[in-house]
Amino acid sequence: MDCDLKAICREIRCDTLAAIGHLGVGHLGGSLSLAELLAVLYFKEMRIDPKNPKMPGRDRLICSKGHAGPAIYAALANRGYFEKDLLMTLNQGGTRLPSHCDSNLTVGIDMTTGSLGQGFSCAVGAALGSKLEADGATIYTIIGDGESQEGQIWEAAMFAAAKKLDNLIAFTDRNKLQLDGPVSQVNDISPLAEKWAAFGWNVIDVEDGNDVDQVEAAVAHAKLGRESERPTMVILNTRKGCGVPWIEELGAANHNTNITEEQALAAIAAIREEG
Repeated sequence: MDCDLKAICREIRCDTLAAIGHLGVGHLGGSLSLAELLAVLYFKEMRIDPKNPKMPGRDRLICSKGHAGPAIYAALANRGYFEKDLLMTLNQGGTRLPSHCDSNLTVGIDMTTGSLGQGFSCAVGAALGSKLEADGATIYTIIGDGESQEGQIWEAAMFAAAKKLDNLIAFTDRNKLQLDGPVSQVNDISPLAEKWAAFGWNVIDVEDGNDVDQVEAAVAHAKLGRESERPTMVILNTRKGCGVPWIEELGAANHNTNITEEQALAAIAAIREEG
């Protein structure tokens, strides 16, 4: 799909801000940090069809860090899975867009997630299923760095390597912050690249995970590893709340924070002006 990925990043950020601003509160930090990755996956790399969302053999994205749901919805709306007006119902009564992704409610969502660690295990299972079906699909999954403290992550990592799931490409959104503070202080996961390599994974460490060109190059490199008999982990060094200075400056407090519609509109205007 030929498009301006930087422009798509801006749209994903703006639509995420608009949805959470309309609600008044939400997971801003970990949603905004993923805009570049979502733009590259949904608009460049994934074999998908919004008009046929259950297409056999399609690539799948399972976002294990479920609190990034608002950004996933923004990406889906921009890709044409549903109308953007639906974004304004985020996490409200009767919505089809709950705070954490639900495959029973939202078209384009491949797996219900939210309980940290479990989405990653589901992605590993999906990759194994795809291998058994020989459908040629690539399974993508996103985990958080705080989520990486979950034991379930490492059980699934060991299993994926043992089963040689080279059709699995995972991403760590390494924004170095979690709900309770800096990841390094809560329960340090360093050295992260070495850990994944020790578990038998290919590892790609991206210096700036909020640089769309670096992300695009990393995903293209990861896809080359499909015949390596190893899954691939792409570590994205991102900024939590990226794109909105005052949200970034909140630090760990931006994990789930209040925002007024006026603040959201001002942030959207600034993003569009920079673009």
